[in-house]
Amino acid sequence: MRSPRAPAVPPPNKHQLALMIWVAVFPTLTIINLVFGAWLEALHPVLRTLVLVTVAVPIVIYALMPGLHRVRARLLTRAA
Repeated sequence: MRSPRAPAVPPPNKHQLALMIWVAVFPTLTIINLVFGAWLEALHPVLRTLVLVTVAVPIVIYALMPGLHRVRARLLTRAA
Protein backbone atom coordinates (compact mmCIF):
# COMPACT_ATOMS: atom_id res chain seq x y z
CA MET A 1 0.00 0.00 0.00
CA ARG A 2 1.35 3.39 -0.96
CA SER A 3 1.36 6.28 1.43
CA PRO A 4 -0.57 9.33 0.29
CA ARG A 5 1.63 11.95 -1.29
CA ALA A 6 1.63 15.44 0.06
CA PRO A 7 0.31 17.99 -2.39
CA ALA A 8 3.00 19.69 -4.45
CA VAL A 9 3.96 23.09 -3.11
CA PRO A 10 4.68 25.72 -5.75
CA PRO A 11 7.99 27.56 -5.56
CA PRO A 12 7.98 30.80 -3.59
CA ASN A 13 7.11 33.99 -5.41
CA LYS A 14 9.73 36.72 -5.49
CA HIS A 15 8.37 38.43 -2.36
CA GLN A 16 8.34 35.21 -0.34
CA LEU A 17 11.84 34.36 -1.55
CA ALA A 18 13.10 37.83 -0.65
CA LEU A 19 11.69 37.44 2.87
CA MET A 20 13.19 33.96 3.23
CA ILE A 21 16.60 35.24 2.11
CA TRP A 22 16.39 38.17 4.52
CA VAL A 23 15.44 35.83 7.39
CA ALA A 24 18.50 33.69 6.58
CA VAL A 25 21.05 36.41 5.76
CA PHE A 26 20.45 38.96 8.52
CA PRO A 27 21.05 36.65 11.50
CA THR A 28 23.93 34.92 9.72
CA LEU A 29 25.77 38.20 9.11
CA THR A 30 24.96 39.42 12.62
CA ILE A 31 26.39 36.28 14.22
CA ILE A 32 29.50 36.34 12.02
CA ASN A 33 30.09 39.99 12.91
CA LEU A 34 29.60 39.33 16.63
CA VAL A 35 31.93 36.32 16.65
CA PHE A 36 34.63 37.60 14.30
CA GLY A 37 34.05 41.38 14.53
CA ALA A 38 37.32 42.25 16.23
CA TRP A 39 39.32 40.28 13.68
CA LEU A 40 37.33 41.60 10.72
CA GLU A 41 37.65 45.19 11.92
CA ALA A 42 41.36 45.19 11.05
CA LEU A 43 40.68 44.24 7.41
CA HIS A 44 40.14 46.58 4.49
CA PRO A 45 36.37 46.94 3.85
CA VAL A 46 36.59 45.08 0.52
CA LEU A 47 38.50 42.18 2.06
CA ARG A 48 36.12 42.17 5.05
CA THR A 49 33.17 41.92 2.67
CA LEU A 50 34.89 39.10 0.76
CA VAL A 51 35.41 37.14 3.99
CA LEU A 52 31.81 37.75 5.13
CA VAL A 53 30.36 36.66 1.80
CA THR A 54 32.65 33.62 1.58
CA VAL A 55 31.47 32.43 4.99
CA ALA A 56 27.82 33.54 4.87
CA VAL A 57 26.73 32.36 1.40
CA PRO A 58 27.38 28.63 1.96
CA ILE A 59 25.73 28.79 5.39
CA VAL A 60 22.65 30.46 3.93
CA ILE A 61 22.39 28.35 0.76
CA TYR A 62 23.26 24.90 2.10
CA ALA A 63 22.15 25.08 5.75
CA LEU A 64 19.40 27.66 6.21
CA MET A 65 17.46 27.95 2.94
CA PRO A 66 16.51 24.25 2.68
CA GLY A 67 15.07 24.44 6.19
CA LEU A 68 13.16 27.61 5.37
CA HIS A 69 11.74 25.95 2.24
CA ARG A 70 10.59 22.99 4.37
CA VAL A 71 8.97 25.32 6.93
CA ARG A 72 7.21 27.21 4.13
CA ALA A 73 5.96 23.96 2.59
CA ARG A 74 4.65 22.77 5.97
CA LEU A 75 2.86 26.06 6.53
CA LEU A 76 1.28 25.98 3.09
CA THR A 77 0.16 22.35 3.32
CA ARG A 78 -1.19 22.88 6.83
CA ALA A 79 -3.23 25.86 5.62
CA ALA A 80 -4.69 23.84 2.72
